[in-house]
Amino acid sequence: MWQGMKYPVVIRNTKGEEVQCRYVVTCAGLYSDRISELSGCNPDPQIVPFRGDYLLLKPEKCYLVKGNIYPVPDSRFPFLGVHFTPRMDGSIWLGPNAVLAFKREGYKPFDFSARDSMDIITKSGLIKLVFQNLSYGVNEMYKACFLSVTVKYLQKFIPEITINDIIRGPAGVRAQALDRDGNLIEDFVFDGGVGVIGNRILHVRNAPSPAATSSLAISGMIADEVQQRFKF
Repeated sequence: MWQGMKYPVVIRNTKGEEVQCRYVVTCAGLYSDRISELSGCNPDPQIVPFRGDYLLLKPEKCYLVKGNIYPVPDSRFPFLGVHFTPRMDGSIWLGPNAVLAFKREGYKPFDFSARDSMDIITKSGLIKLVFQNLSYGVNEMYKACFLSVTVKYLQKFIPEITINDIIRGPAGVRAQALDRDGNLIEDFVFDGGVGVIGNRILHVRNAPSPAATSSLAISGMIADEVQQRFKF
């Protein structure tokens, strides 16, 4: 009985295994909105998945890139645009683009989830975002489908690059928070549940990019939020 009072929050997985906690901080990425709703939080902002495809520069052409090359980003969007990134192993990644994914874990172009797609269309402000930025979205889809279009864009920075110098690489999925008015959320969103149990949970529903680069600073900010909310 005392153990349950001291650690009132119980997290249980699908195997029936449990962890008892006094407080919980969630950073659920692509599922942050759904996890938040489980503790009684507002459904907004919703998470909309955007897939980012990378291209790889063939090894014999990596000498063309000596350092990071970034375009001037479009201030209307939180995406940096296609850029050149030298990696620790000597490879050069080109990308990513930003195209709508029809599955929260949609790492491939034809990955599809009926539930995720319905949520994107009916619960988020995606329709408003699309109509407000139709040309941008169509252009991103066009570049994703045709390598020659992407290569033409890359040639603005390195004219020597040809379509024969690149191959398709890996992809990632960005968990983009979006409000019902179609606005992309670019700042931190912290949320807490309701009730005796919900009040012991802090949800990190959105963290701005670049999350990995800024991970130590972000963790410090979350720790400050924990102290403030839970009165440590």
